[in-house]
Amino acid sequence: MGFIRRLYDWSMAKAASPSAPWWLGIIAFIESSVFPIPPDALLLPMCLARRAKAFAYAGICTIGSVAGGLFGYALGALFFTAIGAPLIALYGGEVAMEELRLLYAEQGALIVAFAAFTPFPFKVVTIASGAIGMDIGVFLIASLLARGGRFMLEAALIWRFGAPIQAFIEKHMGWVTLAGFIVVAAFFLFVKKIAG
Repeated sequence: MGFIRRLYDWSMAKAASPSAPWWLGIIAFIESSVFPIPPDALLLPMCLARRAKAFAYAGICTIGSVAGGLFGYALGALFFTAIGAPLIALYGGEVAMEELRLLYAEQGALIVAFAAFTPFPFKVVTIASGAIGMDIGVFLIASLLARGGRFMLEAALIWRFGAPIQAFIEKHMGWVTLAGFIVVAAFFLFVKKIAG
């Protein structure tokens, strides 16, 4: 637990540095495939410090996260046995991996959207998506919409309401992400119904 706390403190220190946007992109990238600290820990204080740049920061976070998700997908697709499986084991995702195999055939886009929008470890799903051979276009669209939706929603709330909403988001992260996921899932189900 001390290691996680040190990583969190390090991330918070980076939020105050002039190179914070670069760190945000890097952390968002590696969080989607191997890093345990979500980029929100850096995004929220950055948005609060410079509310006029909140949406730009959310864009950086989205691009970094989706690119990192593609890297995780590649780990799963190309190196699952050597690299992907040990990373999933490191985060205790073996059981989740097997459950995902069964669900992907029918609900792959929703699985990716769920992991991309909620605190569920996105890295487990990015690696699993590649290992299972999910259509990369569907993976990319689901990741972009859900990760972008999550980070833009956080930026919009900080931009509009400032510090009080940051405290609310941090205190009620589970409920906030659940509500956001319901909106994203409803959108995917609507599109699936229209297309199908």
